[in-house]
Amino acid sequence: MRKIRGSNPLHSWVQGSLPMNILKKFLLLFILPLFAFATMHKFYVSVTNVTYSEKDGAIQITSRIFIDDFENVLLERYGFIAELATKNESEEADAFIGKYFQEKFAVEINGKYTSYIFIGKKYDADVMICYIEVPEVDLATTTSIQITNEILTDLFDEQQNIVHFKIDGKKKSFVLLKSDTKGMLNL
Repeated sequence: MRKIRGSNPLHSWVQGSLPMNILKKFLLLFILPLFAFATMHKFYVSVTNVTYSEKDGAIQITSRIFIDDFENVLLERYGFIAELATKNESEEADAFIGKYFQEKFAVEINGKYTSYIFIGKKYDADVMICYIEVPEVDLATTTSIQITNEILTDLFDEQQNIVHFKIDGKKKSFVLLKSDTKGMLNL
């Protein structure tokens, strides 16, 4: 091996003793798979937006949840095969989705639990968008709105439920976890 003055000895060793194609094969076989495992971990997240409609006098809530995760929770919790977003989707899907929401999602206004209506859902690629409404809310007498979101936390310990409030010019966001499931907007 010849040493060139001022050059990196490791670079000279690699160039001098390993043909480049062997080095490329080594990188492909041993190092590249390590990056693949780093990206295989699934991210469990839902995003919920809470707004107030002056026109309807109602709190309107949209919640975006990955379809496959929601199918898994319906199967695990109720033994229900929903086949969401397919031509074989069960006619009972909305009833089971609404039932799950009633058990895992709560709205409090001024510290009191408030009933809501599960309006329905639609699909956007691999996401299910659920629509919920709390009717007959007088914003003038509302001092606080609290959301409890335990969606999918019974199935995935890593689940993060992001809640964005945008009401009466106030914005606030929360990242809710299995250990901290409540977020409140004070008006």
